[in-house]
Amino acid sequence: MAYQRDPLAGKLPVTLITGFLGSGKTTLIRRLLTHPDMNRVAVVINEVGEIGIDNDLVVMSSENVSLLANGCLCCTVRTDLQETLRELFGQRRAGQIADFDRVVIETTGLADPAPVIQTLASDTMLGAQYRLDGVVTLVDAVNGPDQLRTQPEAVKQAAVADLLVITKEDLAQPAGVQALTAALRDINGNAAIRHTSMGQIEPAELTGLGLTSARSREGALRFLGTAFDEAGATGGQGGYLGDRVPSRHAGIETLALRFDAPFTWDVFAAAMDMLIGMRGVDLLRVKGIVNVEGQPVVVQAVQHIMHPPVTLDAWPTDDHGSRLVFITRNIKAAAIRGLFEAVGAIRS
Repeated sequence: MAYQRDPLAGKLPVTLITGFLGSGKTTLIRRLLTHPDMNRVAVVINEVGEIGIDNDLVVMSSENVSLLANGCLCCTVRTDLQETLRELFGQRRAGQIADFDRVVIETTGLADPAPVIQTLASDTMLGAQYRLDGVVTLVDAVNGPDQLRTQPEAVKQAAVADLLVITKEDLAQPAGVQALTAALRDINGNAAIRHTSMGQIEPAELTGLGLTSARSREGALRFLGTAFDEAGATGGQGGYLGDRVPSRHAGIETLALRFDAPFTWDVFAAAMDMLIGMRGVDLLRVKGIVNVEGQPVVVQAVQHIMHPPVTLDAWPTDDHGSRLVFITRNIKAAAIRGLFEAVGAIRS
C-alpha cells in the first residue's frame, strides 16, 4: 500500500469538559491550570474571574489570553467559541502567544455539548486545525442523582460523554455513589467512569479519549467503548442488532449494530443520511468502524452532523465486520434495523 499522510496528524486535539451546575468544573479547571503537565495546553473558559486564577501565577496577559507561570494558556471566550478558536490558532501560528499542542474547553453548566462537537465537525477551518479528542462529563455525587431525574440536559451531557467523572464523593454516602454509578452506566454504558474529589485528576486521564491516528495499532479503537466490545464479541451473523436494556432516563438507549457483509460507501451513507434526516435530534451520538469494500473506515456522528470519515491504514484486529454503536433517545432497535434494510444495507 502506498504511503498516505495521516489525516489526523498535526490537528490539535480538543477535550470538552462539561457537566451540570455545581458539578465541580471550576474546581477541576483551577487544579488543571496549576498542574505542571499543562505547560503546552490552552484552556478555554468563559470568565477568568470565575476560575479565580492567582495573579502571581500569570506571567503575561492580553485582552483574552493569559500565560501562566507553568506555560499553560488560559483563554477567555470573547465572542463565540468558533471565533475564539480561530483567533487562538491564528495567534499561535503568528507567534503572538506561546505555542500549545492541546486545547481544553470548559462549557457552562446548562450547555448542551452537542453544538460544540458539531462545530468542530462542520466548520471547515476549525476541522482542518482541530480534532475532537473526547467529551468529559462531570457529575456531582450529591446532587447528580436528582439532576439526572429532573434535568434533561444533565442526562444528555452524560449520554454523549467518552469519560464520566463522579465528583464530590467525599460529601456523599457510599450507597448514593454506588446508585449514581449504576444510573450513569444505565444512561451511557459506553463511557469509562472515573471517581474523584476536590478536582484531583491528572491531565493525562483526560487525553487520548478519541481516535488519535489513522495508523492501526493496539487500542486504536478503544474510544468506541464497551458497547463496541460487546458488539464485536457477539459472533452474530450479518445484520445482528444487539439491544441493551433501555434506560429509565429520558428514553436513552445504547444500541450495538453489526454487519458481516461489506458496504459500499454510497449504501452506508444513504442509510445514515436517512436516519439523520428523520431522527437526527434524537441521535445523540454514533461511533463505529465500517467495512467499506474491504477498507476499515471510522465514522462518527452527533445528531445532524456526520464527522468526516477516517480510513485506517489497516484493520486493528482480525475481525473485519462493521460495528456501530448508537446512543439514542426514543429510537427503537427495530427502527434502525428497518432503515438499513430499506436502503439495502442488510444482505442475505
